[in-house]
Amino acid sequence: MELQYIIEVIFFQLAFLLIYEIWLQKETFFNLNRAYLLTTPILSLFIPFIKIGILRETAPAVAIQNFTNSSIITLPEVFIGQRQLATGTTSAASSPESFNWLVITYLIGILIATCVFVFKLWKLESIKKGSRPTSKYYSKIYEIPNSDAAFTYFNNLFVGDKITEKDREHIITHELVHLHQKHGIDLVIFEIMKIVFWFNPLIYIFQTRLATLHEFIADETTVQKSGKKIYFEQLLNSAFGTSNISFTNQFFNHSLIKKRIIMLQKNKSSNLSKFKFLLVIPLMLAMLTYVSCSEELKEDEIGSSISQYNYTLEKAEGMTSEKQKIHDKFEEFLFNNPDYVALATIDYDAEEIRYSIHPRSEKVPEGYNKMEVASRDGREYTMYMNLKAHHENQDAMESENIDNSSYDGKSEVPFAIIDKVPAFQGCNELSGKARKDCTSEEISFFVNKNFDTSLGKKLGLSGINRVIVQFRIDETGNIQDIKARAPHADLEKEAKRVIASIPTMIPGEQNGKPVSVMYSLPIAFKVSE
Repeated sequence: MELQYIIEVIFFQLAFLLIYEIWLQKETFFNLNRAYLLTTPILSLFIPFIKIGILRETAPAVAIQNFTNSSIITLPEVFIGQRQLATGTTSAASSPESFNWLVITYLIGILIATCVFVFKLWKLESIKKGSRPTSKYYSKIYEIPNSDAAFTYFNNLFVGDKITEKDREHIITHELVHLHQKHGIDLVIFEIMKIVFWFNPLIYIFQTRLATLHEFIADETTVQKSGKKIYFEQLLNSAFGTSNISFTNQFFNHSLIKKRIIMLQKNKSSNLSKFKFLLVIPLMLAMLTYVSCSEELKEDEIGSSISQYNYTLEKAEGMTSEKQKIHDKFEEFLFNNPDYVALATIDYDAEEIRYSIHPRSEKVPEGYNKMEVASRDGREYTMYMNLKAHHENQDAMESENIDNSSYDGKSEVPFAIIDKVPAFQGCNELSGKARKDCTSEEISFFVNKNFDTSLGKKLGLSGINRVIVQFRIDETGNIQDIKARAPHADLEKEAKRVIASIPTMIPGEQNGKPVSVMYSLPIAFKVSE
């Protein structure tokens, strides 16, 4: 169970519970409130899976823009604290040792919660076996010897033999409401949720509120038959006994008596009060918008880290076992992410093939032929390969470099047509790929040197933690518009601080003029144990 999913479910359930606590619980629409308390915590379990594209498109543009946009240069991921992770060494975040204890704790919690549930069932069955069944009131009623308790359990009604005949009449009328309206099923649903989500305190609160509503519903029906005065006297004068089991509907419950009397004395809520339930609509829209936009951010994270799957296959070495493992990961990503395609670029001079992954929406360079690659299990992905001869590729590259007529003159230049990318001081004398690689290395070195790695321990983090930063190098070479996304606000703040302190760079150029270029930089650092 992913931590992000758990947090979202608890957050949504809390929002629904606050709506009930503030606006709905004092209303006398008991059956509507029952439906609300029963459905909203369950609905919260499914909302994180509902993705509505139109909500993402209409949401305010407050998130970082898509990192896979072709106008942004995505730098290689910077690894802080353990550089060898870049070669494929398994990180601590994914190692069994750092993960198993969470799984084990969760399973132990499920086991304990299940044992508690089974114990409750055993206790009730023991009471049932020691009780005397009768057939009054067209239902099976069990009389508990030497007891003044009264409660329902599924389709069984239990009444202590110490309860007077006069009181028994009202109590049985009350408890039959629980049986006929299947209140026991409501409580059992929450018992199951308490097993799966034993760590979530909101489930326990929802169940308590629902059990209270069950009593209000039963009281409302009973009072119509016996009258308020007699029923109030019966509630106040009975010898209270209770079987404290969370999925039984109990007639005698000290903490509820006062609430039940107060609710019986309340005037019926007006029909206008039902409009309070409409508050659920904007709340649901807000939740769905959040979920849909969160999905976009997850896609951004995938797009910003796809460079880890890129690799080069040299003709001289062939497909070694190590390269095969890398290639398998490369293909597995493509099989599982249909919004991405592969490019296989043959370098005839270096006698190598460079495999890279790109968003499907990105324009494919000229000279690449499309092909579908299929696996044995029927899955497919799209690959583009430049199959032209060496001189044809060279001509195409030269014509592409010369033809930049599509550039519209805006300040931010698409990376695909820029003449010179921005350069770190000392890299400006280089050109082409060498200039780009030099700048990437210098930025990586600067971030490694200046990032406060002790922050991880201060925040109580562990394993590998990733931060995604977006920034712009403007026409003067200064860093502008820094944005970051990380699992903790302090990590975002630190990433922004480090990027903002990068020395002034040599700006990019287009047609001999300095231009602004967007960058994204994935940062990963390992919190030392």
